[in-house]
Amino acid sequence: MTPPCALPPGLATWLDTHAEALDRGTLDSDTLLPVLGDAGLFRIGVPAALGGAGGDVRDAVEAIAAVAERSLTAAFVFWGQRAFIEYLLQSPNHSLAERSLPSLLEARQAGATGLSNAMKFLSGIESLQIEACPQADCWQLNGGLHWVTNLRKAGFVVAAAVSRSDGQPPAIVALDSGWPGVQRSDDLDLVALRGSNTAALRIDQVALSDEHILHIDARAFLPSVRPAFLGLQCGMSIGLARAALRAAHESGAARHGLADDVANLENSLEQSVQALHQGLADGRFKTAAAPLFRLRIALADTAQHAVEQELMASGGRAYLQSHGAGFARRWREAAFVPIVTPSLSQLRAELSRHDAAQGLAA
Repeated sequence: MTPPCALPPGLATWLDTHAEALDRGTLDSDTLLPVLGDAGLFRIGVPAALGGAGGDVRDAVEAIAAVAERSLTAAFVFWGQRAFIEYLLQSPNHSLAERSLPSLLEARQAGATGLSNAMKFLSGIESLQIEACPQADCWQLNGGLHWVTNLRKAGFVVAAAVSRSDGQPPAIVALDSGWPGVQRSDDLDLVALRGSNTAALRIDQVALSDEHILHIDARAFLPSVRPAFLGLQCGMSIGLARAALRAAHESGAARHGLADDVANLENSLEQSVQALHQGLADGRFKTAAAPLFRLRIALADTAQHAVEQELMASGGRAYLQSHGAGFARRWREAAFVPIVTPSLSQLRAELSRHDAAQGLAA
């Protein structure tokens, strides 16, 4: 199994210092991405021939987990950037990847994964929110996305799925914030993770050429990138759970009779992480999404229970500002994990449909 990632000491200290400000949005949100980029995090799991540090997506999962141990806001931004990089790595549009990867790996450009809508579309949960009308020399796009992270105010590129007015299969495209008609809203008024540059997008008569198409067929592309999309997302739950369980130990879990409960959660977490790594390594999730959905649910549940154990171990100190700031932030972070798209309720509904179909097939 891929070992946990050790962050550069300077980055770890910076995240510890600014975690609260990132969560509350009192630090300039455009500050974060260059800090992560300067530490080389976006190169992890990217082939060396393309400017990366080598390894594979499992290494990136562990890097996101290491960041999430200190700040889920930073991990959320990391996930958005790294997911967009993964789309480029798997796109047949190699010229787009060659043009775009250097600035993304160096964090000179923000990359956003606007494919949450698309993943729900793939499962039949939601219709696509952007329509493309083919023109003589381009496509004209209209629509919007309600919630996208890492829309850095200094500039960004975002992946989006678009339906086609000509009846052809939906496509996956890359939209640049500098184009006329790409309009970013103010930051969404979140209760936590406020420094994540999360906003809505309006797409108004945007002209897009073929050179910015990540894949011409979304139904073929999305299943191939879904393991990375969800696997990288799982890194947030893994890191949060590790941090909370460590804090529970430090707060006296053994003295409060919680040692067995914490140990059981640690074992469950380790088993889920191992299963995630194995599935990403052997490719099984590309043809069997249900086990990946179950792992995403299990890891989110583990993170929730881990924070509860931290509370039980801390007792009343958790409600004292002088002692409980880190816990309070992790509590808010844990409340976000179940609703990250696809949410746990959406995944459970999809699993119910899958199990019913399997029963009929049997």
